[in-house]
Amino acid sequence: MMNARIRLAATLALPLLLGGCVSATEYAAKNAGFSSVEAKTAEATGKTTVWVQNQQQARVVSDRVKTLMAKKTLDVETAVQVALLNNKGLEAAYADLGDSSADAWQASMLVNPTVAIGFNGIGAPGIEAFRSIEGVIAANILALATRERNVAIANARFRQAQLSAALRTLQLAADTRRAWINAVAAWETVGQLNQAQAAADAASELAEKLGESGAMTKGSQAREHVFYAELAGQSAKARLEARLAKEELTRLMGLWGSDIDYQVPNRLPSLPKGLMKRDLIEAEALQRRIDLQMAKLDLDATAKSYKLTEATRYVTDLELLTGFETEREKEDGDVETETTGIAELEFVIPIFDSGKARMRKAELAYMRSANLLAEKAVNVRSEARSAYQAYRANYDIARHYRNNVVPLRTKIEEESLLTYNAMITNTFELLADSRDKVNSILLAVNAKRDFWLAEANLAPAIYGGGAGAASGETEVAAATESGGVGH
Repeated sequence: MMNARIRLAATLALPLLLGGCVSATEYAAKNAGFSSVEAKTAEATGKTTVWVQNQQQARVVSDRVKTLMAKKTLDVETAVQVALLNNKGLEAAYADLGDSSADAWQASMLVNPTVAIGFNGIGAPGIEAFRSIEGVIAANILALATRERNVAIANARFRQAQLSAALRTLQLAADTRRAWINAVAAWETVGQLNQAQAAADAASELAEKLGESGAMTKGSQAREHVFYAELAGQSAKARLEARLAKEELTRLMGLWGSDIDYQVPNRLPSLPKGLMKRDLIEAEALQRRIDLQMAKLDLDATAKSYKLTEATRYVTDLELLTGFETEREKEDGDVETETTGIAELEFVIPIFDSGKARMRKAELAYMRSANLLAEKAVNVRSEARSAYQAYRANYDIARHYRNNVVPLRTKIEEESLLTYNAMITNTFELLADSRDKVNSILLAVNAKRDFWLAEANLAPAIYGGGAGAASGETEVAAATESGGVGH
């Protein structure tokens, strides 16, 4: 009887012993590795980001956003900071990071054992001749044997999720910076077109008066009138584009209600005196690009999965069943009880599935990840070079318009004014020269915008976050079509 109790106690203690093997390393559910995201974001953008998880944090963030938005005119750095604090899509991405943290935490735990207890009895009520009790605890031995590899895979996926959240943050910062540049450039274009429209209005009125006096033909009058009419349409389109550009910036900053009544500058900053040196931009990108680090982690996780598949090629389910069986017999008024231990091993015999298909799939997954990593490394180098080439070229183009084209147009206009005062040229030649000057100024605005967009794309090329639509393209030539002054 004493031996039976010992065997029973040992059997019931098994799940407690297995439970004691659960790793004590638990991920902080509230932080979920967010400090790593904060650090990478601060390094790349110089801004802070917050994962809001309770009402107190929400109030603190809301107060800070209101303080930032109290400025009469919103500069680009403030806009980026507001977006990183207030964009709800970014908060959703951080929640995904929390999910991944919970998955990694779950992977560190052992599979719970299964307990089964059964009773059997034979005989009439109250006159039982036989009764037995049987208990079984089933533990997955294969899960225990492969636990270390599973935890390593889960940790790699968790680090990937951290990098993904950081990359989403950098994308938002870059998109907000580009949206601010586009909005300010659009309003600067509106200002230049308003000036041109004032001159066109004066020319149209003058043409009408000259026509009434008979000094101007109807065809010449019509040319001046249609120029004013076309310019009015271009100005209206430019104002619409400026409002839509501001709305895009508003969306990225997550603003609504009274907060959308902010203002942006009506001019882009002047060109810097010199360019930033980025002779080692390829090396910087290879070292710091977050999407490249994600690809490396994906290859690492795939390699671990491949080894796990190889280790479990033949045996995919292996369980150890331990327990006891107690039998009680009543014979001639004497009751005898006997308890015996149970130990069984269950596994699947690979008669039909030898695991070759799973091995082939794992091998192909590894090859795919390796090739994607190699491709990503090549693309990162190219994107870094392209970003710096666009930065340098757009600076030269914008400086050319600022230093050469606009001054020459200004000189032509001044000379036309002198000859007009001397009655050598007529009014409409002077107006034509003024229109050409405005057109050159619009080209200069577009060139300056392209430079600042190229400058904004340098950080994404080094850290990740997307290069945007205007990474290497200059749109100066489009000025005469979208916002320029034509005849």
